[in-house]
Amino acid sequence: MVEIAPSILNANLLQLGLEIEKIQQADWLHFDVMDGHFVPNLTFGPMFVAAMQHATRLPIEAHLMVDNPDFLIPLYAEAGSKRIIIHQENSVHLHRLVQRIKEYGCEAGVALNPATPLSTLECILPDLNLVLLMTVNPGFGGQKLLPGVVTKIKELRQIVNKQQIQCKIEVDGGVNWENATGLVKAGADVIVAGTLIYKDPDPGKAVIRLKTMLNEGGNSTDF
Repeated sequence: MVEIAPSILNANLLQLGLEIEKIQQADWLHFDVMDGHFVPNLTFGPMFVAAMQHATRLPIEAHLMVDNPDFLIPLYAEAGSKRIIIHQENSVHLHRLVQRIKEYGCEAGVALNPATPLSTLECILPDLNLVLLMTVNPGFGGQKLLPGVVTKIKELRQIVNKQQIQCKIEVDGGVNWENATGLVKAGADVIVAGTLIYKDPDPGKAVIRLKTMLNEGGNSTDF
């Protein structure tokens, strides 16, 4: 089953509790954590994750787009994150950080920016619960998907299947009604959707519609 992880980046932050209530049919709640250094934006601190424990049953994944993930891993783990995703590009000792995430009882994920090759994960892929492939340059919601990244999704799916690795493939950036099924056909297991969900007049129905479409193989652009 394809999983949906709505990003709250495009939600109405003045009514965040209500915005999260609308998407309870999703599988994960995606927190885009940005520090203004690794990416040109500032977003959510660990207190948001802690507060959301009282507003949702959904497990929270924290996507750390930050310069110092080593410092922030324990903060987001202790706040209640069930999955923590760090970036390969700013993790000098990637194995150490992945093991540290697991020591806190969280699933460990590693994200790759569009221009970062899959070969950088060759040695660590068997240790991961998830690889997040960015289909836009991270930092802002509402960007257009970079179609060249779809080849990377297909290549990673072939590697995971061939090696029989229990590692999910997540896609984040520029997902819309026209390309979502194509991304799943390319190999995605988890779809992050922010603008697609929260720009819809009824985010809850949008989640259900997206899950139904992706799990029943609805019409979409093939890559």
